[in-house]
Amino acid sequence: MIAQIKGRLVEKSPTDVVIDCNGVGYHINISLHTYGLLPEGENLKLYTFLQIKEDAHTLYGFMEKQERELFKLLLSVSGVGASTARTMLSSLQPSYIIQAIASNDVATIQGVKGIGAKTAQRVILDLKEKVLKIYDASEEVSITSNNTIKEEALSALEVLGFNRKATGKVIDKITAEVPNASVEQLIKQALKIL
Repeated sequence: MIAQIKGRLVEKSPTDVVIDCNGVGYHINISLHTYGLLPEGENLKLYTFLQIKEDAHTLYGFMEKQERELFKLLLSVSGVGASTARTMLSSLQPSYIIQAIASNDVATIQGVKGIGAKTAQRVILDLKEKVLKIYDASEEVSITSNNTIKEEALSALEVLGFNRKATGKVIDKITAEVPNASVEQLIKQALKIL
């Protein structure tokens, strides 16, 4: 198993890279998430996963170990292949996928192109316990510290007397539908729902 590759970045595109490692060029498939994290310099280290099939040996690369581990977990789900797992990681941040699985958010996972309701439910059913165990994700809605807009809206609603856990779920639902909503928009929409 090839666990990582470190070398000189020769080619890059949103779907793959070629890394020269001591004169050997490795073609590595990547997600859009990893593409967005690629450094500007030539030297590069990717955590990799080698998928071996009868007709091909395919290498997948990730900038973060967490993304690679999530990719492997997704592959363990019946009906989710490497291309579907890569599409999921290209469409959603790994932390969003983990949170969606932990909180039974079928809609978020189903929002990925090529994933139907049954597959989304299977992903949650098969991976929820593993995700909660591995990533210490709680079933409650987690708000990351760098997401100040959500935090401000939550605080404002809490001051108005609403339960933080309930409003957190509502705000997450709104941000899934309107990702670039302002604090005011979040509060107005949440008040309509609450």
